[in-house]
Amino acid sequence: MIGERYINGLVLAGFLAVPIWALAMDEPFTITLATRASVLAMAAVGLNIALGIGGLVSLGHAVFFGLGGYAMGILAHHAQTHAALDLGFLAIEGSRSMPVIWITAVTVSALAALLIGLLSLRTTGVYFIMITLAFGQMFFFFSISWSAYGGEDGLSIYVRNGFPGLDTLVPIQFFGLCFTALCAALLLHWRLRASPFGMALNAARQVPRRVETVGLNPMRLKLLAFVVSGAVTGLAGALFADLNRFVSPTMFSWQLSGELIVLIIIGGVGRLMGPVIGAALFVALEHFLGGLTDFWHVWLGAILLLIVLFARGGLIGILTGKDGPRV
Repeated sequence: MIGERYINGLVLAGFLAVPIWALAMDEPFTITLATRASVLAMAAVGLNIALGIGGLVSLGHAVFFGLGGYAMGILAHHAQTHAALDLGFLAIEGSRSMPVIWITAVTVSALAALLIGLLSLRTTGVYFIMITLAFGQMFFFFSISWSAYGGEDGLSIYVRNGFPGLDTLVPIQFFGLCFTALCAALLLHWRLRASPFGMALNAARQVPRRVETVGLNPMRLKLLAFVVSGAVTGLAGALFADLNRFVSPTMFSWQLSGELIVLIIIGGVGRLMGPVIGAALFVALEHFLGGLTDFWHVWLGAILLLIVLFARGGLIGILTGKDGPRV
């Protein structure tokens, strides 16, 4: 069997090779597809921190994805309309600077994850899944009724936001930005998993009572993982909104949360490159089969069914011959 480190290197190299080939062949749409896969992979990496290490099956992670997207949309909207965001006690100017937007998206998403986690982590199992789903639906319906920012029609941004030294309207440069952010998220996941915190979190997932006996609080460990997970997913949401130059309530939908879980399962739960492989396969199926039939999800479902039944470690587990962690 192939070693997982070798597979990880091949996956990253292949992920980088596709847009470089597309640039040489003058195929900008292929670069955009690779960018979309990078952003979805980053969102799934964020969820994988909570799911793969902490065993937290969240059906509401689209909340953080949507908050990151709306953070971008609101700041960019006020920048293009030259109107300050009036919070009553504070007026905030809009911004088209990606670093400013990213800091805002990460902060808002992390705070939301902290509040949601404090309530949701009082439960376990199916109750945790349902309460995160409930929070997701709350934000979804709130965004539909938020007429100031488009309501159910969403909010369009006319020009992509800027990053110092780059022309983000050039597809390969924006891909490079998203790919770098993905690599940073992967590095964070790897460092967390290998750190004492990651080991304690993994122990809290398996035997929480034993963790308590050594003086650690399992809920605090899971809460910190949930906050970090939400922050990473929120940053991915801001990049996704910038990619499309559009935000809408669908970014809060439970279907999106489900898709992120599917991406992780396909690649391998808890695997470093599991979300990357899952996102690449998802975008490829969506593009190639979506042009042939509206029912391309049937094939995605068939792949997912086969993996769940015969390859619990995902596609990486098939190649390495090892199952992933049980959650």
